[in-house]
Amino acid sequence: MAVHKRSYHSYAGELTPPWSRFLIVSRYAFQNALSSKFLITYFAICFFYPLGCAISLYMNHNQRLLEMFHASSFFAVDARFFFHFLNVQGTLAFILTALVGPGLVSPDLANHALPLYFCRPFSRAEYVLGKVFVLVSLLSLITWISGELLYLIQSTLAGASWMWTNLWMARSIFVGSAIEILVFSLLALALSAWIKRKPAAGAALLGVFFFGAGFGQAINKVLQTSNGTLIDLASLIARVESQLFGQTSRRPIGLPADRAWLALLAISAFCLFLLERKVKAYEVVRG
Repeated sequence: MAVHKRSYHSYAGELTPPWSRFLIVSRYAFQNALSSKFLITYFAICFFYPLGCAISLYMNHNQRLLEMFHASSFFAVDARFFFHFLNVQGTLAFILTALVGPGLVSPDLANHALPLYFCRPFSRAEYVLGKVFVLVSLLSLITWISGELLYLIQSTLAGASWMWTNLWMARSIFVGSAIEILVFSLLALALSAWIKRKPAAGAALLGVFFFGAGFGQAINKVLQTSNGTLIDLASLIARVESQLFGQTSRRPIGLPADRAWLALLAISAFCLFLLERKVKAYEVVRG
């Protein structure tokens, strides 16, 4: 449009509130992620186990069924029940992260799209928050939200006394899930930012967990120490969750719980540092 015609006018419509602008990034990232039928199918599969647990809780309190088998209950609904639930859903959450996470940042970097984001009133923190919100939303549905629903179902069936006595388990479900979601999301975004190809970023995420576990165990065996567990993310998360639920993990972990907490927080901080270094409006390339 020619400027001399004086028919150009700036946008005079309603502006998006600053606090919710990160949701614009999330909205389009959701559309891109949920366009895959395979991903939608897998996401639906992630709810099969919580559904089975809910049915089991109902059967465990069905008096007619219990009288038929001459039993007071089929199984105990205690911390071990929710600890096992979080272990299963945590594994499914990691696979979901490997499917969704690598495609969140790498396409924007590969196609040099970040300047288009940051030439608008949009900060780097809002960009990262918008991308993280996608993973946080999806992972929350299959971890702590499903776990808290099971807790409410059990509380409804067992009575208010059970709910108040075991209120600490609801807290453990949320905190344990939050640690998983934080580590998975930040690690996936950091690898997606530094490895611009989506398949390679997904492979790197799997490698961090599986090779880190193997290499950490090798360090423990050779040096007769437990410090190798510090690079084994699966063992660190298992150690933290075992402390939250007061349970013993299946894998022998000789690392104290406080060191596992510090290691996970340090890994999360390092991932934020990697994102800060890579998510920029421009990139200097040296020949």
